[in-house]
Amino acid sequence: MHLSDKLLLRVEKPGRYVGGEINAVIKDRENKTRFGFCFPDVYEVGMSHLGLQMLYFFINRRDDVWCERAFMPWPDMAAVLRETNTPLYALESGDGLKELDILGFTLQYEMCYTNVLAMLELSGMALRSAQRDENDPIVCAGGPCATNPEPMAEFIDFFYIGDGEATLDAVLDAYRDHKSRGGTKTDFLKVIAGIDGIYVPAFYDAAYNHDGTIADFGSNSPEIKNRVKRAFLPQLEYFPDRFLVPLVEAVHNRVTMELARGCVRGCRFCQAGFIYRPIRERGVDHLVTQAKTLLEATGHEEVSLLALSACDHSGFGELVDKLLAVTEPMKVSLSLPSTRLDAAFLSAVEKTQRVRKSSITVAPEAGSQRMRDTINKNLTEGDILAGVTQAFDAGFNKIKLYFMAGLPGETEEDVTAIGALAETIVDVYYKMPYEKRKKPVSVSVSTACFVPKAFTPFQWVAQAAPDSFESQQREVKASIRKKQITYRYHDAKTAYIEGVLARGDRRVGAAIEAAYLAGATFDGWSEHFNYDIWLAAFEAAGVNPDFHTRRGRGEHEILPWDFIDMGVSKRFLRNEYEKAMRGESTPDCRTRCAGCGIEGGACHV
Repeated sequence: MHLSDKLLLRVEKPGRYVGGEINAVIKDRENKTRFGFCFPDVYEVGMSHLGLQMLYFFINRRDDVWCERAFMPWPDMAAVLRETNTPLYALESGDGLKELDILGFTLQYEMCYTNVLAMLELSGMALRSAQRDENDPIVCAGGPCATNPEPMAEFIDFFYIGDGEATLDAVLDAYRDHKSRGGTKTDFLKVIAGIDGIYVPAFYDAAYNHDGTIADFGSNSPEIKNRVKRAFLPQLEYFPDRFLVPLVEAVHNRVTMELARGCVRGCRFCQAGFIYRPIRERGVDHLVTQAKTLLEATGHEEVSLLALSACDHSGFGELVDKLLAVTEPMKVSLSLPSTRLDAAFLSAVEKTQRVRKSSITVAPEAGSQRMRDTINKNLTEGDILAGVTQAFDAGFNKIKLYFMAGLPGETEEDVTAIGALAETIVDVYYKMPYEKRKKPVSVSVSTACFVPKAFTPFQWVAQAAPDSFESQQREVKASIRKKQITYRYHDAKTAYIEGVLARGDRRVGAAIEAAYLAGATFDGWSEHFNYDIWLAAFEAAGVNPDFHTRRGRGEHEILPWDFIDMGVSKRFLRNEYEKAMRGESTPDCRTRCAGCGIEGGACHV
């Protein structure tokens, strides 16, 4: 049911809604489980996401399943769909999403939650799972935000928690069998509830204390286990041999390759660093073969390497050399992620600049050594300055620095240290010999608002209030006096709402629904975010946002996500929290095992 050309001409970018991209998968409908991969953001963002590319082809490798795509339509297109009474449709077939069997939403960012509700409504479906009937598709969700599924629990039939390639085939096998023999949705959900990574909210109940904290949480049936174990993939094997090539310019038009999943560093603020433990690497020769294959299949002019800490890949230097041997003759650029400014990384970056010059990006995260020890960054100011000195010596004159504001225990001195470090870096440049600094230096400073996340050592800490974030941003700005430094910062009010959605319990779902019904969509886009709508929604739903953000959690308090086993023990996370409060650091996993609790021989670091 693709829209007619006449109607598409009424929207800003018709190419978002027509399908037919190079490498798109078209199958016949007969005897297929039809799976809709739903990305709750605009086409350009979704098509840049590696997880979509991987799971789209992972699912479509099966003959019995057809995976199609749908993205959140921009407001102009949403208006056309409503005006013409056209349901939101899958790009491959043009069929309305309600005609599919399973709709799978990827939850990459909490501020996309209202977009999930919008896509359900635009598909002609009830928002809450309890209000949908047997003729509606089963709605599931996964991704990093699913590690605290409770705020979205009322809208989702089941959550998939963990590595997508691990047990998704088992879920699809179960649905195929269910479809052939008949039965209710509940019958199917009971079957898959026994599969690692599957959480069915309807099978669990929460009880609350008088102070609003959780008194008890568990399954409401003896058939259902009380704890949900993540789906875990011991080795990274699957990777697609082609990518979808977007029809309109995406945020990232490039071949992206996952070097590794997980991280050895243990930065205490980083959710990904804990929920994807232990680190699992892809082999160098396999990655090089992938790059060749994907460049031929897409025609992209850039290869980007993806990892939480790329330099920690055991074959990083060899990999860069072998990839450059492929990309340079093709005039294809090789892009490296921000990482530690050590000699190996700088050597690799210098080599990659032979095709296209770029800036150096580094994330000190905190301006003072005290705060870097608190967050376990294991990076000294001497390390940073030595790294930028090497970068300047190699001919770079642009440095991007990423920091966080509102970290636990942060003082005014820690905040102003951000500007001081940036100014010191400028001074380092102008102390270089003249022949090394013929171009003016440029240092870009960016501060994000720290939002404590589930399954990190900081899951117990209170989040700074919006006015506190804004005060810190003013302090950083005032501490920067050199004209060579530019300063940007994230919106404090958006971070406040993100904190509620990241750490809230099931009762927060009513506020998400109220915000959506009041007009909230595209909350991650500054031009669409409306703080007042959210404040009114919290009030209407009887939800105190400060309860979920401004309040520190007690050591023995039941957290909304405690029923999930992500592999890392809660005792380890608590020990790391206590070390953070003492300003003590923990070595990386390859230096010394910290005893994080990974079981079953999964950790081979």
